[in-house]
Amino acid sequence: MIAKILATLLPVFLISGAGTLYGYFRRPDIRSLNTLNMELFVPMLVFAVLADGEAPLADYGLLALSGAIIVLGSGLLVWPVVKWLRLEPKTFVPPMMFNNSGNMGIPLLILAFGEQALPAAIVLFIAEMLLHFSLGVKMLSPHTPLWRLFRMPMMLASFAGLIVNICNIPLPAWLLEALHMLGGVCIPLLLFALGVRMLDIDFGDWKTGLLGAVLCPLSGLVLAWPLIVVFDLQGLQAASLWVFAALPPAVLNYLVAEQYRQQPQSVASLVLIGNLGSLLVMPVVLGLVFAHVMPSVG
Repeated sequence: MIAKILATLLPVFLISGAGTLYGYFRRPDIRSLNTLNMELFVPMLVFAVLADGEAPLADYGLLALSGAIIVLGSGLLVWPVVKWLRLEPKTFVPPMMFNNSGNMGIPLLILAFGEQALPAAIVLFIAEMLLHFSLGVKMLSPHTPLWRLFRMPMMLASFAGLIVNICNIPLPAWLLEALHMLGGVCIPLLLFALGVRMLDIDFGDWKTGLLGAVLCPLSGLVLAWPLIVVFDLQGLQAASLWVFAALPPAVLNYLVAEQYRQQPQSVASLVLIGNLGSLLVMPVVLGLVFAHVMPSVG
């Protein structure tokens, strides 16, 4: 059990640690790196996975719905706490809703459950991203038009991949292989970028960051159990949802807060201390998943 957990988590934290170490000495332009990843490599991986006819996406509908409910429900669960503690909702609530399904979720699910988990990881990632760039942006900037969402390479790749899959359009094996190879670049790059971002942690607001590190995975896990029961999710899909529910806040929350000038330093504390908190949360969640869910997967 311990060996399985270490085999899953050590590559995640070693690659992130390499990013932190490199960033400390070199201070790379991480924004350009993230732009390249989010506009090229990640869309290629998303399209390749969705367009692959061997991935029965119709089987992942309830998983996608469950992921969306966790995102929305987490916001509803933490809202009373935010009001009670008199925190700024626009600063605190989005990081509790929109988790790190890209930088950490995709690599973690693949390392934990193998390549067979890639479709589930992508489906959950897309569900979270669609909500983040629609509802999430509206929460910070109510007057931003939603049509901008459809210009994003991520969304274009998602829609194109869904059309190819649903219409059963055959693609050449060499094309899918090339897309998978280029898209595969994004997984270690997401973790490396996360490590570089760790250098921006501001411990001046550590109490709020610590509160977020507890509430983000807790709210997701509270919602995951009834969803798995109600939708009767089994095996790999149930395991993937448990991991998705426990993920820390997405690094993207900081970038969006910076863009819309919504207390970006406070959001950085929530995001980065939350990701440090996953060092404690993820081993526990993975241990429970391997003990109680993985037997039905394998």
